Amino acid sequence: MVSIALYPGTFDPITLGHLNILEKAAELFDKVILSVADFTGKNTYFSLEERVQLCRQVASSIPNVEVMSFSGLVVDFAHKTGAKVMIRGMRAVSDFEYELSLALTNKKLAPEIETIFLVPNLTYMYQSSSMIKQLARLGTDLTDYVPPCVIEALAKKA
Repeated sequence: MVSIALYPGTFDPITLGHLNILEKAAELFDKVILSVADFTGKNTYFSLEERVQLCRQVASSIPNVEVMSFSGLVVDFAHKTGAKVMIRGMRAVSDFEYELSLALTNKKLAPEIETIFLVPNLTYMYQSSSMIKQLARLGTDLTDYVPPCVIEALAKKA
């Protein structure tokens, strides 16, 4: 039996912290689906197509990772893909309440799907896509935050 996990998110943009969590998940599961959410309730900086393309570029070196977009409930997407686990990154205590409420809601909707929280390496604990977009607008060097293809994409948006 192949173990499949979803790593859902907005990934607007994907960061080195996201990549760190993805690499950890890829070591734990036979297949990880990096699941790029179509509608998140957020005003995204990048379109869905741009986010998917960036995620594909970033994840291309991890053989057991597939990048897919989804719309609707993530638990419905998990059922469609055969995933039994959802991966969520947990950076700090400030993430805990939000992530716990998501996990509990998903558990109510689909009791058979487990949520696993992975912690990024210390280097990435403080990173967020929102902070990175702000740094990009201010012309900061983003080498320590995002992969080169994301730096290029952010520069084109500026």
